Amino acid sequence: MAEHSQTQASAQHIPRDAHNISRKNISANALRVLYRLREAGFQAHLVGGAVRDLLIGVIPKDFDVATDATPEEVKALFRNCRLIGRRFRLAHVMFGREIIEVATFRAAGGSDENGDRQIDEDGRLLRDNIYGSIEEDALRRDFSANALYYAIEDFSVRDYCGGFADVQNRVLRLIGEPKARYREDPVRMLRAVRLAAKLGFSIEPETARPIPALAPLLAEAAPARLFEETLKLFLSGHACASFEGLEAHGLLPVLLPETAAALAANRSGALRRMLMAGLAATDARVARDESVSPAFLFALLLWPAYAHALMKLQSRSVHLAEAQRRAADQVTLHQTRIIALPRRFSLPMQEIWLMQPRFAQRKRVGRTLAHPRFRAAFDFLQLRRHASDEHEADIAFWRGEQSAAAVQQWLPEPVELPDEIAAEEARHAAETLEKPKKPRYRRRGMRKIKQ
Repeated sequence: MAEHSQTQASAQHIPRDAHNISRKNISANALRVLYRLREAGFQAHLVGGAVRDLLIGVIPKDFDVATDATPEEVKALFRNCRLIGRRFRLAHVMFGREIIEVATFRAAGGSDENGDRQIDEDGRLLRDNIYGSIEEDALRRDFSANALYYAIEDFSVRDYCGGFADVQNRVLRLIGEPKARYREDPVRMLRAVRLAAKLGFSIEPETARPIPALAPLLAEAAPARLFEETLKLFLSGHACASFEGLEAHGLLPVLLPETAAALAANRSGALRRMLMAGLAATDARVARDESVSPAFLFALLLWPAYAHALMKLQSRSVHLAEAQRRAADQVTLHQTRIIALPRRFSLPMQEIWLMQPRFAQRKRVGRTLAHPRFRAAFDFLQLRRHASDEHEADIAFWRGEQSAAAVQQWLPEPVELPDEIAAEEARHAAETLEKPKKPRYRRRGMRKIKQ
């Protein structure tokens, strides 16, 4: 069983005048949930990332509530509520598109009639559904910065793990003994990197030290969960910092092993320059509130692996088209064993790769422009200039072709007439030219007008 105990002072209550959280920055629907729970006699606190973000001056996107009410008691209070989850039983109170997640306080260990807790022989947490007190709930959370509770009755912040000071100092600290907490849930290592990148926090040394040695545990996490965590790492606006964090803490060779190997083998650093340029472009798109396709993201993340595999196949005199297909399939197969990449993303990812030689060949221009992946593949080509300047001429050519195609699209199409009508039009035009002009007369006196 993992040890969650942590040396701490008695719970610290930070009064309203000692922190910067204002109700005007809290969702009106979250406030409704908090007030109704309080009116029904339950404890109700805003908790987790919302409190942390408000303290550093960021308006949260999501608001979570913690209470001593059971999920069934929450459901009885809200008609617009549904219960979800197996491992964690949660109540979702729905206000149109906004969902306020309400969780019952949970204990860190033991077992009783209110729930059960299961840990496997390697220390991984399989089931954790034991209800407890607010103090116990704080100790079972992952990082101290996420274990802060905003109390609606007096607008104070309750701190049970030193999280308030850590937020002020911009430090990410794991609650409990780090090795045991990482063994419980290896994905916490990715969360540490992601939150540090997102918040601009440093990872506290004791929290960071075990990560490289325990990184292989990530391979035992569910591939579907790692897919979701990878999207959070790279599509939240901090892709560059997240990638550097994965490298710094030894997680990249486990999460993206073939990419890590290809980058290490590429002594010129060209592949890494391209990758970081692509991640910077991804961050810029997120900042502009523009969408980023997971297919394009994984085409970028796995390009070093694909390029390395393609080069090895071509060195064995495999024909380009065949080498492309084999390299794409090989990289995809190996990666999906770790990260469950759905086919709706892996197939477009491969198409982006397979279109790259077309740009250099400059053949079948119309068909290439009409390809459904042309835009994404061309954007990818433009990223490749960061690895080599040999693509500049191809980029200029295809820009010109796109401009010409856009102009042609707005020109009126010539009207094709049937043969009989076209012949009649031609005869009429010929007769008009051959027929002499008649003199024109004024009406009065009918005098000729000189031509």
